[in-house]
Amino acid sequence: MKPVNHDGGQRLVARDDLDQLLGAITRRGFRLIGPAVRDGAIVYDDISSAADLPAGWTDEQDGGRYRLRRREDAALFGYTVGPQSWKKYLFPATSVIWRQDRSGAGAGPGTAAEPAEPEPPLAFIGVRPCDLHAIAIQDRVFLGGEHIDPVYAALREGAFLVAVNCGQAGGTCFCVSMDAGPRAESGFDLALTELMDGGRHRFLVEVGTRRGADVLGEVPSQPVGRADTEAAAHVTEQTAASMGRRLDTGGLKDLLYDNFDHPRWDTVAQRCLTCANCTMVCPTCFCFSVDEVTGLAGAPAGQQRSWDSCFTLDHSLLHGGPVRASSRSRYRQWMTHKLATWIDQFGTPGCVGCGRCITWCPAGIDITEEAAAIRAGAGDSAGAPGGHSGEGATRGGSRGNA
Repeated sequence: MKPVNHDGGQRLVARDDLDQLLGAITRRGFRLIGPAVRDGAIVYDDISSAADLPAGWTDEQDGGRYRLRRREDAALFGYTVGPQSWKKYLFPATSVIWRQDRSGAGAGPGTAAEPAEPEPPLAFIGVRPCDLHAIAIQDRVFLGGEHIDPVYAALREGAFLVAVNCGQAGGTCFCVSMDAGPRAESGFDLALTELMDGGRHRFLVEVGTRRGADVLGEVPSQPVGRADTEAAAHVTEQTAASMGRRLDTGGLKDLLYDNFDHPRWDTVAQRCLTCANCTMVCPTCFCFSVDEVTGLAGAPAGQQRSWDSCFTLDHSLLHGGPVRASSRSRYRQWMTHKLATWIDQFGTPGCVGCGRCITWCPAGIDITEEAAAIRAGAGDSAGAPGGHSGEGATRGGSRGNA
């Protein structure tokens, strides 16, 4: 295909030419992954063309509630976020640490297996700004320290990110409060804003990297006019003004540190099922467990890493019993780590305001509501001076134990 001239950091691509953009990515050897409608939800899956995208679908979300409904137009990205995040692909729910059979063949460190065929690099289509921030947070967790996680590093290496700026806010979104959206600022190769005004369906495409520019250079496009940039700005401004939730982050870290014994923890514990849904859908949670696994006949044997949660009773199990035995202490650990101790560990909160934990909580527990309740009754905290007493009240943490 003859490259189309590309002469700037922004271009307009018609809806009918989106397949050419996807094709240009595919020709570079990437595995395309994007949003698709499956089983009553918008999930991330392998796609091959724009026909696989959720055209004309949107979602309605509130505490403990998620529903799909038809839009009045054919927008391809007219939804917010679903139950999955991109950590499904970068930090898989299950991965092999090592495996070996009696012959010495296996996989992982210290085994005699031949190297497997390399997997194609990943291309994520439709990454929301909040999820771009989540990927950057997990980069710091898995790549930013002294010990690099090899599984995450291998999957993250070379990943091509096509962001999509948000054209609507969900009922549980609060990304504005976390400075994580609704417009993508960095961390992408290409960023799209879907425009459907004036009967025209098109995308304003912003270039974030050299390879993004190379891809866009193979796609028919037009220059961006002032009316287009104003329309794109209006899309995200309108979204920012219609957030379903808000979280006051001013002094929040110290507020939580000073209220380990606040009675609100007992109130939320009466509702919390400790089911771990919030951590499973969270795009930044990284708790995992390591298990010894064997075949039914005793071979092969090895170690496997699987997602875990600070809400499970065994996650804090030490000799003699769990450190956090009550649902009160486990909810407090999760929320305080997410909004306070994470900052001490990694320099930012562990929350990006995507709202998934609210939507997919069976009890509809709302992290923004809980934070507001603690702030409103901060003087009601009882216990030791400074509030740093009680079961499982700890600062900091480690990889694999969020």
